[in-house]
Amino acid sequence: MFQLRFDGGRQQRYLPDRGSVLRYVLRIGPRAADTRFEVWAEGAPVRLADGSPGGRTFELAEVIDVGVPGTYERLRTALESTALETTGPDASDAGASGPAGTGPDATDTAGRC
Repeated sequence: MFQLRFDGGRQQRYLPDRGSVLRYVLRIGPRAADTRFEVWAEGAPVRLADGSPGGRTFELAEVIDVGVPGTYERLRTALESTALETTGPDASDAGASGPAGTGPDATDTAGRC
């Protein structure tokens, strides 16, 4: 589980995996009010004094600044490699392994999905 914080920390989204985080940043980055996106990964669960579970913790894993030149290209490359890791090398042709619009080529040049 990942938490994505943006817009100066005023907005946050919970996403299931890194690929979802990358797709989300590629989709909303071009029109976001702030160029900085903080990616927080789920850490060790909180334990209460009696040993029962007390909730989730998140640790800062990455800061993505879409204002830095080349960031969108880097994110697209990372998304493609993430897709290959989850689907295997045989499914690398334009999203053939998943529903329409979900493959590595699903993001157009403007960063929209």
